[in-house]
Amino acid sequence: MEALNKISNSIIFEDNHLLIVNKQAGILSQRDHTGDDSLVDLLKSYMKVKYNKPGNVYLGLAHRLDRPVSGAIICCKTSKSLTRINKMIKQRQIEKIYHALCLNAPDNKSGQVESYLIKDTVKNFVTGFVNPKEGAKKAILNYQYLQKSNQGHHLLEVILQTGRPHQIRVQLNSISCPILGDVKYKKQKPLPDKSIALHARQLSFEHPVTKEKIKIIADYPKQMWWNL
Repeated sequence: MEALNKISNSIIFEDNHLLIVNKQAGILSQRDHTGDDSLVDLLKSYMKVKYNKPGNVYLGLAHRLDRPVSGAIICCKTSKSLTRINKMIKQRQIEKIYHALCLNAPDNKSGQVESYLIKDTVKNFVTGFVNPKEGAKKAILNYQYLQKSNQGHHLLEVILQTGRPHQIRVQLNSISCPILGDVKYKKQKPLPDKSIALHARQLSFEHPVTKEKIKIIADYPKQMWWNL
């Protein structure tokens, strides 16, 4: 019941078609080999209780966030809304804005990073290359420096032009701006909760059914390093 209360408190937007949640770091987006409860599992349980639904509950996950990452994530209550959201994501019709606390400030206050990424699925590790390479996928992001935090870290806003696994983590590291707590890509002391300071801050899109303009802002986590 405590887990269900937590997940219900993290819901930012809900109607008959969509369920948008501010995912906590440490929660899987969807079930994996660990068998740990995922966001999808918790939301299905929430829906069963709230709406007194018998049997299986449908919930489609439109996109994912890495386990140690927090922020806004879209789930769909119907297959129609999931199909439409997936199409919108593919056509870059959903703007996703991320905020990252980095160990260093970038040389330039704003800029674009372009590289080519290859994922080792066995090691779950992504390597970036400056030039095209066989098997590598082109990745582009834009960043803007926002401020220095109370803890002395550097807050960057990131907008993705492509969506590749670990893209923000690898590309910010490539410009000497590793993300706080990301021990996978930069040797550093892990954060106490094993999270990384990367947060899916904002989503902007047209509702796939009602056509309403939706703008979602996910509150920062409550950990002290997010006390800006």
